[in-house]
Amino acid sequence: MMKNFRYGTDKLTIGTAMALTRGELHGTLSAKARHKIDQSATFVDSIVSQNEVVYGINTGFGPLCDTIISAEDTTKLQHNLLKSHAVGVGNTLSKDIAKTMMVIKVQSLAQGYSGIRLRTLERIIWMVEQNIIPVVPEQGSVGASGDLAPLSHLFLPLIGLGEVYYQGYIMSAEEALRAQGMLPLQLGPKEGLALINGTQFIAAHAVHALYRMHNALEAADIIGAMSLEGLMGSYKPFDARLHQIRPFPGNQLVAHRLWELLHKSEIANSHPDCGRVQDPYSLRCMPQVHGASRTAWLHLKELTEIEINAVTDNPIVLGAQEAISGGNFHGQPLAIALDYATVAAAELGNIADRRSYLIIEGRYGLPKLLIQDAGLNSGFMIPQYTTAALASENKSLCFPASADSIPTSLGQEDHVSMGSISGRKLNKVIDNLEYILAIELLYAAQAMDFRRPLKSSEVLESCHELVRTKVPFVNSDRIFSYDIKKLHQLISSGSFVRKANEAAENYGYHLNKTIYDAFSIG
Repeated sequence: MMKNFRYGTDKLTIGTAMALTRGELHGTLSAKARHKIDQSATFVDSIVSQNEVVYGINTGFGPLCDTIISAEDTTKLQHNLLKSHAVGVGNTLSKDIAKTMMVIKVQSLAQGYSGIRLRTLERIIWMVEQNIIPVVPEQGSVGASGDLAPLSHLFLPLIGLGEVYYQGYIMSAEEALRAQGMLPLQLGPKEGLALINGTQFIAAHAVHALYRMHNALEAADIIGAMSLEGLMGSYKPFDARLHQIRPFPGNQLVAHRLWELLHKSEIANSHPDCGRVQDPYSLRCMPQVHGASRTAWLHLKELTEIEINAVTDNPIVLGAQEAISGGNFHGQPLAIALDYATVAAAELGNIADRRSYLIIEGRYGLPKLLIQDAGLNSGFMIPQYTTAALASENKSLCFPASADSIPTSLGQEDHVSMGSISGRKLNKVIDNLEYILAIELLYAAQAMDFRRPLKSSEVLESCHELVRTKVPFVNSDRIFSYDIKKLHQLISSGSFVRKANEAAENYGYHLNKTIYDAFSIG
């Protein structure tokens, strides 16, 4: 990966956005970007000096767009905008999502169509580099006219207002700036509007959801393969020839991964004539179900990478005599895709719950409830209650927020996307999905132990061994929530998938063929 990212010049990907957020990549402004930024600010100054009437530069906002503001009041107008629009409520965003919002906003403004001043952008980049992260409530955006409320909270610290995370504490922005020997900024014409108009709240949630869902998709294939091994299922439904005649790329990728994970397994090859004609759908149809979720993920990735490299504020400044008031701030392009991905993530949880249920039924030579002394011990009965509860909760979160619209701004903004809700819901579904996968992994590892002395493939044995370093085999009842927590951490941190990929590389497996590069995180 590159060492430096040039805002406004280089293309932002999901991977680079996350690297900038984590401090693994340094963000700068190229000479070309600096020139365009200065030029755009000069255009705005020209509009103000010539008394041209342009929305948001020398007019009020929303339904007040016909109210003309004098040149001497333009700075006060921008400060008032940030203060009046900071109306967010609810829990605060994670520091990572708030920081990603800043990264994406800089990428948008650095393209030189927003009239922002260079010193303002440099201050935001400085805050990112110093890890001074604004405190942003997660509710209040309707996903059109930009994510106004959360972006207002995000940029209040530029003018010395609001709160920030600083050196492990939450404190006033003024106090944090003073500790760094910095003064609040005085915003110029249009700067406040450029800062709060845009889709960065929606886009940041999409970036984090894509990163997390990619990990969940990878984990689901591996855990599903482990479950199939525990249930003595067949790998024949993953034959590439079957998927060549229904060539959905996501399905083909999953089928390829499952084939690679299973076809060298002692367990899988120990029962060629067992008499089972077909496995249940949750085993046999993993390529079709996991693959469909990968297709939805890819669609969201493609749209998100357009969005995080786009200019989404309003009006767009094209020259000293031309500023166009349009609707690039409207969140609908991502809102629909986020809702689609929410269903896709929920479906991963649905099928994982079904595999978990299969494992405890006492079929195919496994003991009922996955424990030898059932009766005295409840065994693995109750963790599946949790997967059922989480899968059901996810279903309730699948109603598309983008199907709703409530007019705002006295009817001036009469159709909104609600994409901010779509983004939050997707991340909540992924929260639940990671726990469902953790419980399936708990079950799958136990089931594989009942197949000893037979072994699975080298990759799946490596994954099983990793599980057993965290959670021992279950002989009698214990507090399973501790086990679930450990395996959840293993999955959500990415450690489980990394272990599988390392083992695949060491043993010559090809889990992620280059023909499927579009499905990588970038």
